[in-house]
Amino acid sequence: MPVEAAALPPAPSRVRRRLPFIDAALFVLTLAAAGWLVARGASSMGYDWQWYRVPAFILAADGAPGPLLLGLSVTLKLTALSFAGAVGCGLAAALLGMSASPAGRMLSRCYMEALRNTPLLIQLLFLYFALSPVLGLDALATAVLGLSLFEGSYVSEILRAGVQSIGHGQWDAAHSLGMTRGQAYRLVILPQALRNVLPPLASQSVSLVKDSSLASVIAIGELTLRGGEIVSETFLSFEIWFTVAALYWLVATALSGLAAGLERRLNYPV
Repeated sequence: MPVEAAALPPAPSRVRRRLPFIDAALFVLTLAAAGWLVARGASSMGYDWQWYRVPAFILAADGAPGPLLLGLSVTLKLTALSFAGAVGCGLAAALLGMSASPAGRMLSRCYMEALRNTPLLIQLLFLYFALSPVLGLDALATAVLGLSLFEGSYVSEILRAGVQSIGHGQWDAAHSLGMTRGQAYRLVILPQALRNVLPPLASQSVSLVKDSSLASVIAIGELTLRGGEIVSETFLSFEIWFTVAALYWLVATALSGLAAGLERRLNYPV
């Protein structure tokens, strides 16, 4: 039976031509609405915006980095060290959780449940005031340890799912070549699992950037603490905190873009 012309879907080329304009219009309208709400709220409370004072806290007049850039450098250092530690803790917990040892599986489960089900803020305070004096750790090392343990509890589940996504045929092939379990993990399983876990690991790194702001409670001079100090001195509450949020957004966006590029490179057909 012939199909009526009215029942046919629109031509794909026409849909492709219209969608970008519709999306752009919706995006502009959303930005305009958000800007109107911010301006309306600012005018209703009579806040005196002083954005012209913000650049001095990013770059000094002589070109030296301002307090916000100094805090950002500490945030980046803290994030890099903590992410490396989180991958190490997560890999160890994942391997223990998949081992044949009941004690290892129980230890991995207790670690993940204890860290994921308690607030990071309390963990940092406990490490700083209870354990760091005993272990002789300074504030930065304590923050790295706390963030590594906390984020590692999530990374462990990501890595475990990535390893389990590899088919058993890869294990059989590794064993047929005479590889031990450790060699199979290192040379066969983990390189393939990396492609599967890269997107969630990138999301976890973005989460780590934001979680690093909690290190300010133990006097780490990172971005959030620097912003709070400037606000207490200048009372530029909205300008400084909006700038701090923008800096966090820039770092998170850069990490997401880097992870997307690396994912495309790993999945590029040879």
